[in-house]
Amino acid sequence: MAKTFYISTSIPYVNAAPHIGHALEFVQADVLARWARQHGQDAFFVSGTDDNALKNVQAAEAAGVSVDKWVGEHANIFQKLLKDLNISNNDFIRTSIDQRHLAGAQKIWRSCRPEDIYKKKYSGLFYCLGCEEFKNTKDLINGECEEHPGKALESVAEENYFFRLSNYQKRLEDIISSDKLKIVPKSRKNEMLAFIRDGLEDFSISRSRERAKDWGVPVPDDDSQVMYVWFDALSNYINALDYADDGGAFKKYWQQGDEIIHVIGKGINRFHSIYWPAMLLSAGIGLPKKILVHGYFTIDGQKISKSLGNIIDPFEVIGKYGVDATRYFLLREIPSTDDGDFTFAKFEERYNADLANGLGNFAARVLTLGEKLGELSEIEIDKEIADKIVAAKGLVGLKIKEFKLHEALAGIWELISCGDKYVNDKKPWSADVGDADKRKMIFNAVTILDNVAALLQPFMPSTAEKITQGISWSSAGKLKLNKAENLFPRL
Repeated sequence: MAKTFYISTSIPYVNAAPHIGHALEFVQADVLARWARQHGQDAFFVSGTDDNALKNVQAAEAAGVSVDKWVGEHANIFQKLLKDLNISNNDFIRTSIDQRHLAGAQKIWRSCRPEDIYKKKYSGLFYCLGCEEFKNTKDLINGECEEHPGKALESVAEENYFFRLSNYQKRLEDIISSDKLKIVPKSRKNEMLAFIRDGLEDFSISRSRERAKDWGVPVPDDDSQVMYVWFDALSNYINALDYADDGGAFKKYWQQGDEIIHVIGKGINRFHSIYWPAMLLSAGIGLPKKILVHGYFTIDGQKISKSLGNIIDPFEVIGKYGVDATRYFLLREIPSTDDGDFTFAKFEERYNADLANGLGNFAARVLTLGEKLGELSEIEIDKEIADKIVAAKGLVGLKIKEFKLHEALAGIWELISCGDKYVNDKKPWSADVGDADKRKMIFNAVTILDNVAALLQPFMPSTAEKITQGISWSSAGKLKLNKAENLFPRL
């Protein structure tokens, strides 16, 4: 049986339309899912939306529409972005209307050890609406949330349910330090270990219906409370697999799963690497295997901010440059685990250098030369070419495994450069080259191009398909090349 591969993105809030940072995470996860499928793994890929956050309620109120109408319309926009980015997710879960989620969130609550959930009154904590998290003084920088500077924090006095995170300090430290739960990159792992060793504090897992504006998943056996967004939202990863009914997908991809991966941004690492495993341990459910943490975008060197008006609309980028060019820039320009900067000037520079003059030019040259020769018989390729292809495959596979997708793409472009150099050096169009040598040269170049297309498939699936459509084998074992369309017209 094929090894299972379960992967999820985080589920974004739907208080506003998606920005370019959301596109980055979707594309990163898609590459990993497509790579797994390409290499024979049984992959299941889930995305969705976090509908139950208080910030969604406030956004709907500000717009003068009902909450369900607001979140529904914005969830549809996120689904459209997945489609427009050619994301291969198998499922999409919405936390406000999907019965799998509503039942599953309540089931995990009931499944947690009774001693881990308790109710208490509290006051004096600060609530960051941007994070949907209560903050202690030690969490603040100059009295503000590090993730959302300039946004006022709420002082809350209420009676809610809490989860005894403190019960899991030693176990979480052991699980993370031993890489039983592997956090990538190592710097994010070290941050989580430092947070744990500083002493874990219990966290709120519910809020009053009044403060939640009667929006959210009801707490089992207490009609006065709804689940606090993180306890509700995190459970989506197993609810999408029908955890509520102990379904076959839950058993296959989670409880007995070979690989279980969450792809998330650095701002929510704590929730996924500490809170979520603690909840699962309490409920007697298996843990994910990896947390892959990407960085943030800056726009012209500045943090993305509505107040600065520097939000980049991913639909605009796709419409202007095309889906695969957009995927390429996000994956190549932005280091997978670090912050990266987006500018349209950088985008167009990458486009012209790497896509128009690089991949596009190489594909056009090879297929045009091959088309002129008619049918080609299979020829043993040069050992030097074969060795370079093997090396490229090994490098790309290693870098994908390390979650260094930008370096994997760099490895593919090294193979493209190798192919370009080979064609330039051999000059198969020259009148001085004999027919047999010309055919061998073209066959070598086509072999490089065909392998480039295969390596590109998880990153730029439409482009890979266009290339392979120009390379076809007849039933008689003859290779026929067809000139491809201009893949990336120069800007």
